[in-house]
Amino acid sequence: LPSAWRIIRVYLWSILNDRPVSWACDKQNWRGAKPPNNLPDQSRMSRRLRQSDTQQFLSTLLDCLMAGPHQEIVKFLDGKPLMVSRHSQDRDATFGYGAGGMCKGYKLHAIYGRSGRLIAHQVHPMNVAEPVVARELVGQLQDQGYLPADGNYDKNHLHEISGHRGHQMLVPRKRGSIGLGHRRHSKYRLRSIQLLESPSCFGREIYKLRRGIETKFGNLCSFGGGLVCLPPWVRRLHRVRLYVDAKLLIRAARTIVTKTNAA
Repeated sequence: LPSAWRIIRVYLWSILNDRPVSWACDKQNWRGAKPPNNLPDQSRMSRRLRQSDTQQFLSTLLDCLMAGPHQEIVKFLDGKPLMVSRHSQDRDATFGYGAGGMCKGYKLHAIYGRSGRLIAHQVHPMNVAEPVVARELVGQLQDQGYLPADGNYDKNHLHEISGHRGHQMLVPRKRGSIGLGHRRHSKYRLRSIQLLESPSCFGREIYKLRRGIETKFGNLCSFGGGLVCLPPWVRRLHRVRLYVDAKLLIRAARTIVTKTNAA
């Protein structure tokens, strides 16, 4: 455990300063902070960051910072594209839909609570469909509430999984959809249509809150050291996942410090 913490500390210093890991392995680059007594070299960092215990330590630390004592009645489901150059030689980066058109890279899929707490997330190549990842994310929900999402998630099986997890999805039908056809639909999807298309129903007011996840994604980029883009030294899926987890952790820690100072 102490060894894993030392590796993660060095890694977070590089990510916070938007520099390669090799940069953080030099004591001269620790101005303003005390480096570990035994500063690992680049080869050891590369080797240890691939090991499961180090990755699990980072994931556990993120879960601890994101833990919330209260129930989130309204949650948001969406994806954030993480693009690379269209000419990148990254073998894991793929083409998919994001940011208004086709682009190459990866995508962060996430469920956020209205308070800003990250409840579940995964990172996949761009061509992995959002509903496919959503099945696993929705399966991690524990309490009850509403789950607004955009039309990409209007799938019967997602409505069904969400309903069995105690959540009512609020997803508009795709533009141009008329009627329901002759196929059998999930009762939770029918309820979603009723909540969103009935003029006097409160579902529309809840769905208006969905833009909140855009704010959450925007907050990841709105400070120095935030998740603005994937730098050239972050390529291949395992590095991207570590990088995103580190950025999410930095954002969570920054939020805690801000609230503590305000209090």
